[in-house]
Amino acid sequence: MNTEPIINYFSNISPLNKAEINVIKKVFKERRIKRRQFILQEGDVCKLNTFVVEGCFRMYFVDEKGKEHNIQFAVENWWIGDIGSFHSEEPSKLYIEAIENSVILQIKKKDQLDLFVNYPKFNQIFRVFTENALVAYQRRVLQNISSSAEERYLDFVKRYPYFFNRISNVQIASFLGVTPEFLSTIRKKIAKS
Repeated sequence: MNTEPIINYFSNISPLNKAEINVIKKVFKERRIKRRQFILQEGDVCKLNTFVVEGCFRMYFVDEKGKEHNIQFAVENWWIGDIGSFHSEEPSKLYIEAIENSVILQIKKKDQLDLFVNYPKFNQIFRVFTENALVAYQRRVLQNISSSAEERYLDFVKRYPYFFNRISNVQIASFLGVTPEFLSTIRKKIAKS
């Protein structure tokens, strides 16, 4: 099992000592996920927090009409999970699907809570991670209520240039809340200017 990526991730926030590195190796479990395989489906309780070592995932919601709405993408060194379901232990309304063959490291809620108690540095690290995620979600909500589709697309291109060879235009359109046809129109307009 290769825990080096997550050890580096944590160490970039706050350097780890030998005991902290050893506990990481113990509590995180590696899984190999095939493209189009789910690590969470609607109705399941999210029991694992997931760190992406290799690959790409999407988290999405399916509305009453059967339309998919992408909420988050995650690539290497990103976290993905239904935070609400993970903490409340209630069934999720979300799906998490691999867009590519992937390798992930997962931790159970009990093990994560034990980390916080027995190794307080992880409480700080996860707080930083959670605050960053909250900032990103808040930015996205503000953008959705105050920016045009073109502005949202340009911001997406600027913030996440590494997604474009990995995520289809249909997936990007869903994330931005527009149809693929409208996204195509936006891209043509931008290319002309």
